Amino acid sequence: MLNPFDIVIFGGGGDLALRKLLPAMYRAYQEGNLPQGSRILPTVREESKRAEYIETAHQALKEFLSKGEFNAKDWKAFSACLVPVVTNVTEADDDWDKLKTILDEHDADKSRVFYLSLPPAVYGSCCEILSTKGLITPTSRVVVEKPIGYCGSSAEEINAKIAEYFSEEQIFRIDHYLGKETVQNLMALRFSNSLFENMWDAKSIDNIQISLSETVGLESRAGFYDKAGALRDMVQNHLLQLLCLVAMESPNKLNANSIRTEKLKVLESLRPLVATGVDDNIIRGQYVPGDLDGKIVPGYLEELNEG
Repeated sequence: MLNPFDIVIFGGGGDLALRKLLPAMYRAYQEGNLPQGSRILPTVREESKRAEYIETAHQALKEFLSKGEFNAKDWKAFSACLVPVVTNVTEADDDWDKLKTILDEHDADKSRVFYLSLPPAVYGSCCEILSTKGLITPTSRVVVEKPIGYCGSSAEEINAKIAEYFSEEQIFRIDHYLGKETVQNLMALRFSNSLFENMWDAKSIDNIQISLSETVGLESRAGFYDKAGALRDMVQNHLLQLLCLVAMESPNKLNANSIRTEKLKVLESLRPLVATGVDDNIIRGQYVPGDLDGKIVPGYLEELNEG
């Protein structure tokens, strides 16, 4: 049985929080996985946004939940768990003291989850302020999303900064694609099915093709996406994780360390793509205006200019 916990979503008004995190928490409530007494504390940067947040969350859930998932009764109970707070993640001001007071007021020993729905460049400063203000407890967890950094060296720097304040057991690096039902079923399909397990090898499989089809464009992510690019946003995390699940050997145990070990073997066996091979091995492009399910949609540049 789960004990009550508090989850602080830094960047609570951003695209990730409204499109993915809040709907996921709402489903967790519906499935009985949000224990009574738990609280969700989305952070915003302005008092006006805090006052409007409940309605913003209401509209986001109605838009992003599947048809039939949203209902007034569950929303009323779920919204009672929402405690929006004002916080500047780059400045250790008095708002952090107010956040600490809110977290301490019911049970200072309650587990805390700090979800950094933020640009990776501010992960370190946010963790430093959490520590300085005394918000990190032994049962605290910190969750970071991809992409962690802009390159290998920046990723190492960010990870090292987070590790100054959280132990490795407290750090959760999340790739939300791994939470998709089809992806989660891959391991069961491969290793719990004798038919596929015996045929899933180089002798029976000619090649592996991974296709990722999107139904949405830039929308509100123009600033992030045009800086990060498709390679950093999709390939070095989501698609490589899928490749690992498809190509890895059966782990000794179904735990995080054993699965990670087998994934690492796949990554280490890949042939690196060097600069001289880019022209022969990669095709790049941008989507243009077109028709999607009978609806005219803008192209990349049109969305970028609008953003």
